[in-house]
Amino acid sequence: MAKIKPSKGAPYARILGVGGYRPTRVVPNEVILEKIDSSDEWIRSRSGIETRHWAGPEETVAAMSIEASGKAIADAGIDAEQIGAVVVSTVSHFSQTPAVATEIADRLGTDKAAAFDISAGCAGFGYGLTLAKGMVVEGSAEYVLVIGVERLSDLTDLEDRATAFLFGDGAGAVIVGPSQEPAIGPTVWGSEGDKSETIKQTVPWDRFRIGDLGALPLDSEGNVKFPAITQEGQAVFRWAVYEMAKVAQQALDAAGISPEELDVFIPHQANVRIIDSMVKTLKLPEHVTVARDIRTTGNTSAASIPLAMERLLATGEAKSGDTALVIGFGAGLVYAATVVTLP
Repeated sequence: MAKIKPSKGAPYARILGVGGYRPTRVVPNEVILEKIDSSDEWIRSRSGIETRHWAGPEETVAAMSIEASGKAIADAGIDAEQIGAVVVSTVSHFSQTPAVATEIADRLGTDKAAAFDISAGCAGFGYGLTLAKGMVVEGSAEYVLVIGVERLSDLTDLEDRATAFLFGDGAGAVIVGPSQEPAIGPTVWGSEGDKSETIKQTVPWDRFRIGDLGALPLDSEGNVKFPAITQEGQAVFRWAVYEMAKVAQQALDAAGISPEELDVFIPHQANVRIIDSMVKTLKLPEHVTVARDIRTTGNTSAASIPLAMERLLATGEAKSGDTALVIGFGAGLVYAATVVTLP
């Protein structure tokens, strides 16, 4: 029996660079209030959101990804030709095939890098980071570009009082490469498909076939509504606060890190109240910097963690070498948490 030659990858992997892109249009709560019966105070108190960014016609999923990726590549100090794989997490790229990752890999100038999309909602960045770590250690790629990108304004029902104010657009990217010491901890991830109805798309794409148009929901003006993201807010809140705090603690334990040793906490930017509740449940010390990027960026799903990471480093609130706990959670319901060393 022939023996397969073992792979020769790096002993460990780490995040080497990070980049972000936020669309130029800044949308305050007042714009959201044009179509829902609410108030700026209610939105801020319920979610913490003051403004969000919405993409214009030219700020496509690919275009935003390329902008964020260029910054991450420069930050890592490598050339695009060195990237062996491109992993894009998104739920808002509307072409079923080909994967937008292939377009991004080509336009960035990679040397025919492996490229694929994943759909893991707000946990997508954590899923992509885990895949990238495996590729670097296994040896199938020396450097991996991981992108979280969303145009959730395309999937927002502006007449839905429960979600109209939540979502924003943007892209965040990191370069994962070789390391001589552990810098990305074990991932604690999973799914709870029995709760999938709590966050979902309102209408499946196939309803738009001609024979099904009569079954589609209508807006206040009688127009057919485009599919949007909807959620059961209270159910999601309870799950995130109580269950995800446990997952975050498991990730700390798996990495052998105590709350006192942590420097930074970067949770998915879903809701400030969820973030604050998790901080309390985890009993994080006051010295731990907590990302609250949601206030001016909104919920950008797969993009939220790398965007928050990029902002903390850019503002000096976090610094290179800091130990950070990251956790994403959302539609599926899916989740992924790990401890990383910041680039």
